[in-house]
Amino acid sequence: MLLFVGQFQHSLDDKGRLILPAKFRREFENGGHLSPNMDGCVALWTPGEFARKSAEYLEAGRHGTTDERRQSRFWATNSSEVEVDRQGRFPLPPVIREFAQLEGDVIVAGNLDHIELWNPQRYAAQVSVAEETFVRGSDE
Repeated sequence: MLLFVGQFQHSLDDKGRLILPAKFRREFENGGHLSPNMDGCVALWTPGEFARKSAEYLEAGRHGTTDERRQSRFWATNSSEVEVDRQGRFPLPPVIREFAQLEGDVIVAGNLDHIELWNPQRYAAQVSVAEETFVRGSDE
């Protein structure tokens, strides 16, 4: 099982490429897949995890509710395969950058089975809510 953990900040270059932290590169030697993700970030998947996630969306697209079918369609049509070069760079297609509002600095965050790419302001908003929950503790 993959366990991507940690947080890094990198910047998009003039060509719309991002550097993958060295700690994560080994898992993407054979490329990866980008897809829109919940909460307005982009997910970077290894080929195996992308196949697993695709199977979930395929099932939802075939047998789910109207909203699930729409989500499946949006996810599939906006996902793309990427190659990571020797310097650890990979391109982010314009549609993906627009979806997640990625310009300049990008937060690269491990989320166990995938990596998330965040606009720093969106990430800060998500983290502050999660931090409050951790400080407060579970209500259950």
